[in-house]
Amino acid sequence: MADEVRMVQCKKLGEKLPGMKRAPYRNEFGQQLFNEISQQAWEMWLKDSVKFINTYRVDLATPAGQKFMMDQCAIYFGYKDGNLAETAWTPPPEKKE
Repeated sequence: MADEVRMVQCKKLGEKLPGMKRAPYRNEFGQQLFNEISQQAWEMWLKDSVKFINTYRVDLATPAGQKFMMDQCAIYFGYKDGNLAETAWTPPPEKKE
């Protein structure tokens, strides 16, 4: 029997979408994300998280770097109040024809 796709009501995107294959973190927050965040929204976070890592030179091997990114992730998905940290990233200028 083929693997059945696990559907979740995505907290970020507001619709029922395929969920992640496994929890992204080995803690209660990771389980919460697994239960309530779609694979599509998680991929959006992974893409956006690079902006924080590059702007703040986050060292994910340190407890401080891990806490910073967990906090940004919680704000991103609406689990924690606050504003996302500013990033140095700016969108490329629109091409004029």
